[in-house]
Amino acid sequence: MAKVKESSTRTYNKGIAEMTCPITHVMNKIGGYWKTIILCYLISGPKRYGELKRLIPAITEKMLIQHLKQLQEDNLINRKAEDIVPPYVVYSVTQPGEDLGPGIAGNGWMGNKGQRKVGGLHHQH
Repeated sequence: MAKVKESSTRTYNKGIAEMTCPITHVMNKIGGYWKTIILCYLISGPKRYGELKRLIPAITEKMLIQHLKQLQEDNLINRKAEDIVPPYVVYSVTQPGEDLGPGIAGNGWMGNKGQRKVGGLHHQH
């Protein structure tokens, strides 16, 4: 895959969109398939890595680790590690992450509504 140069029009437009559009800013933080699911589980309470892995069995270890790091870098979650053997690490949501809760819950509500329609209750062609 070709690398996009820093001075490209696309990169410039993306930067402008993030600065001027709050939705673009949020989607750059929580976009993708897994981040919203991870946040949803952490909003319900702190979880260890293994708990998150069990709650989201379809996610690979690489993706879970990568998204946890990104969410931490974006100040949406905290990572608290205790210096013991075996390591004890707990992830919890920060206040900015907590503030996303109503939007995430709304997505879940819309998803459930859509599933019922597709499931045959209100499906129309």
